[in-house]
Amino acid sequence: MPLTMNREVFITCAVTGSGGTQDRSPHVPRSPAQIADAALAAARAGAAVVHCHVRDPETGAPSRDPALYRELTERIRDSDTDVVLNLTAGMGGDLLFDGTEAMHRPSQRSDMAGAAERVAHVLDCRPEICTLDCGTMNFAEADYVMVNTPGMLRDMAARMVASGTRIEIEAFDTGHLWFAKQLVAEGVIPDPVLVQLCMGVPWAAPDDLMTFLAMVQNVPAGWHWSAFGLGRHQMPYVAASVLAGGNVRVGLEDNLWLEKGVLATNAQLVERAVGIIQGLGAQVIGPDAVRARLQLEKRAPA
Repeated sequence: MPLTMNREVFITCAVTGSGGTQDRSPHVPRSPAQIADAALAAARAGAAVVHCHVRDPETGAPSRDPALYRELTERIRDSDTDVVLNLTAGMGGDLLFDGTEAMHRPSQRSDMAGAAERVAHVLDCRPEICTLDCGTMNFAEADYVMVNTPGMLRDMAARMVASGTRIEIEAFDTGHLWFAKQLVAEGVIPDPVLVQLCMGVPWAAPDDLMTFLAMVQNVPAGWHWSAFGLGRHQMPYVAASVLAGGNVRVGLEDNLWLEKGVLATNAQLVERAVGIIQGLGAQVIGPDAVRARLQLEKRAPA
């Protein structure tokens, strides 16, 4: 594979995520105000895009509450700091069971929602970008399945596109890219196409470089792509992504540490990524350049 380095790179900061990290670092934001403040600090540090989940402000547990998304969105949009807003639509597909002998019925701990409910906050908040997890997979954080059937993905994608929001395909394995290409071929996902390569999420694509290059090779020419690696591999994947021709994602959703024994803030992770990108001789681009590249429209909530 010939090396085609990306010379104009945008950084996405994944600010808080939905994993059980809220009690592992004091820097993981919980309330809409805290998440917005962290997102804006990341933007000032050099992130052109902020990828946001919401959490219960008291417990830090992941939430799908549209009111929390609305508050977060308004806080970011009302600030003096410009940034492209990217909201998750990955919640509402968590299927759990009560042991291996009770597979005939889902556990009450499952969080399963219909397409309309899963994208309700997107239609209300009207972000420039929202994510579409393009496949079903096992997750190691708990014994559960992230469920995204082909029919559900077609339905959610159609609603996202009709709302005027650009889809960011989240691909956790090569099969997810295969199905994403089918959605593009069907016209469900329009150009320009944006994809995030998610490396090292158990039990999906491992974060070794051979698998990463296989993922990159499966991204069609003309698509825009970004990538991240989890934990201690987050910063090495900044360099790998730029060298392979892509953009980068960092943030506390994927990694809590700046270095061994030092817990990071989102802004510090973005600053470290900026240094790596510039050290490679590339330029970090801002939100206006990303909007031009991805044909995004900054809009007010509905």
